[in-house]
Amino acid sequence: MPTVLSSADKQFQLVEKIDETPEVEVVRFKSTDGQKLQFYPGMFVMIYGVDKTSGKPALAKAFSIASIPDSDELELFIVKNPGHTAASAGHISYFMDAQVGSAFYIRGDPQGQFRFDPSVNTKVLFLAGGTGLAPFMSMLRFIREKDFPIDVCLLYSIKYPTEVICRQELDDMGKALDLKTVITVTRPQEGEQWTGETGHIDASMIRKHVPDFMNRAVYVCGPLAFVTAMRDALKALEVPNENIKVDVWG
Repeated sequence: MPTVLSSADKQFQLVEKIDETPEVEVVRFKSTDGQKLQFYPGMFVMIYGVDKTSGKPALAKAFSIASIPDSDELELFIVKNPGHTAASAGHISYFMDAQVGSAFYIRGDPQGQFRFDPSVNTKVLFLAGGTGLAPFMSMLRFIREKDFPIDVCLLYSIKYPTEVICRQELDDMGKALDLKTVITVTRPQEGEQWTGETGHIDASMIRKHVPDFMNRAVYVCGPLAFVTAMRDALKALEVPNENIKVDVWG
């Protein structure tokens, strides 16, 4: 069933589409009334478009916000071909087919408990899978913008070397924030000349690259299978549940 177009929903205009990787599109929006969304880094929005022919709204879908609070633009990471339910695929297809200038709508306020508070967590470990990097980009950009003295380690899992989202920005973050980033490729192909880590993130990889993991708040975001594996790894490392925050996508 399509969502009902409500006058209370906030209208945004698609202002930019970036073909970021073979699997991921970065899309950016601006509110038509000029007002900025209020949210904590790590939160998500429910967003939908309207079919120009039928005038019917698509199913509202949740996406983590990659941009920082008080930004003029709202940035999201879109999987081009998710291959899930017909409703989900149709909604994504609308993003892919939509032209710059198209209207989209945010349903309600940004939501979610996967929020980062720099006054509480000053040493953190981010575990990201695929487009689960989105909320971490919001957090990292926020830390950089406000110059917070946060000690961050990021372990980022992708299928192929070509699927690193925001690669140059992550490199820049390494210098600006002294951010330690470890990217691991789970499906390396012969001839790719990938020299970084390979395989899935597990307890031994965490222990190897972040030996002080017990002293860090741990944030996990990605598809269900990734999050489940990270829970198992953290349990094997005896990380207390109260030190872990989780967000599941896909």
